[in-house]
Amino acid sequence: MSLKLSRRDTLLAAASIPLWGAASGHTKPADHYDVIVIGGGTAGIPCALFAALGGARVLLVEKSPSLGGTLFWSTGQIAGSGTVFQQRLGIEDTPDARFAACMRINGATADPELTRLSVDHAGDTINWLAQQGFEVMDGHPVTGIGHDHFTTRRYQQGTKSGLSILDALLPSLNQAISNQQVTLLTGTSATALLQQPSGAITGVTVDGPFGHRDVKASHVVVATGGCAANPRLYEELHGVPLYAQTAYPTSLGSGLLLGMSAGAAIVGAEKSACLPGLIPDAYRYPCQMFAYAPLNPAARSPWEIVVNARGERFVREDHPSVHQIERGIYRQPGHRHWAIFDADMLEKSDPIIPDWTRQRIANEHQSNPMFHRAMTVSELAFRAGLNPATLTVTVNDYNHSIAVGGADPYGRVSRPLPLTKPPFYSIAMQGWTLVSFAGLSIDASLRVLDREARPIPNLYAIGEVIGAGATSGAAYTNGMLVTPAITFGRLLGQRLASGQSAAK
Repeated sequence: MSLKLSRRDTLLAAASIPLWGAASGHTKPADHYDVIVIGGGTAGIPCALFAALGGARVLLVEKSPSLGGTLFWSTGQIAGSGTVFQQRLGIEDTPDARFAACMRINGATADPELTRLSVDHAGDTINWLAQQGFEVMDGHPVTGIGHDHFTTRRYQQGTKSGLSILDALLPSLNQAISNQQVTLLTGTSATALLQQPSGAITGVTVDGPFGHRDVKASHVVVATGGCAANPRLYEELHGVPLYAQTAYPTSLGSGLLLGMSAGAAIVGAEKSACLPGLIPDAYRYPCQMFAYAPLNPAARSPWEIVVNARGERFVREDHPSVHQIERGIYRQPGHRHWAIFDADMLEKSDPIIPDWTRQRIANEHQSNPMFHRAMTVSELAFRAGLNPATLTVTVNDYNHSIAVGGADPYGRVSRPLPLTKPPFYSIAMQGWTLVSFAGLSIDASLRVLDREARPIPNLYAIGEVIGAGATSGAAYTNGMLVTPAITFGRLLGQRLASGQSAAK
């Protein structure tokens, strides 16, 4: 996952949702299906499609007016080994190498069985997408984009971001709907799971154009996404506030609540991670993104220092692993951080905010409470709400270390200039996330588990509802959000249709 679209882009994408509708979503449902899939997004569409292709009678329930989910919001970056895109460039790669790389990036914090399942089948998933017309950007695959890189080129993005994936999925799904292999209900919510006293799930209660009704099923799949657009639920599950409202608007956690109502365990909160550099529109939670400074040394070598709410440095600003910068920010009070720089740094460095001019950065303090300028470091701290004495010591220590040629206490190597020439500047920033890391507990057969780690009969979960931490770990691991969602959807659909009950 990497932020590429602007807020305007994402709002336009959201506004276009009705244009991406599949075939009629208002067909009256039958009383019983082999498979009910709740959620018509990144994971739900391939699950419904492949179950139908395997001969199952499928009901696909989507609460939005049409299909797509976070594919409208996402850059849709995916990764896999042994793909046609690698073969075009003569790149040799294996699932074993990719598994090792993923666990290296996330520090072995992802679930090893789910990670293995994903990487073993991701190449086939991407090759199937290519057969459906999916094409990648020029020069792709690459080793990485916004996060820690692989050493092998296996990471790619479609020419239209997430919509490239949706365009590849919908024609086949539309055909399955036309052939009456899939019944689609859009504008319809799943409000309850039907559960026997034994704990087995037997169907779903739906509420939509045909009213409130129970629909039975042999298997129920929850593919509703995460809860990063629901501040209350996000905080309850993760133990920290949702600091910024940046996730897809329908990511409200309905599938998490359904799972919990059936006794499912929630896991993964301890893997929460945040991205750096969101400049909020105001001091409130959740805030909106006003601007974005990536703070990624792979994209821009830093000149400024970064401090926490106490006015202290806490991280090596030029660390070659942006993951280490992200983890450093996550450990700070409120995930808040400030970029501190002077007139020389502003004049000689690339702008810290992409596409902004130096003049705009210099003058933004006149109208924006996240930006400050002052003629002394102490005054700057006072205006920014930082401890003036501490920030002064921090800046003096940084300058002294440069002057005497001493080693930086955080290991920073690139220190182009001391911070000495007024005016001095600060930009307040907030750690943020597009995803929720907590999710329904599942096993390697994609069955939902209860609090005793026992499978809940006939209930499965795929996509972000299992938590980003399941396959990405306590990091933003390249291709380990969208890719597992599509891959698990494909695998689960095939297994349920084949009568294997998703057993490995």
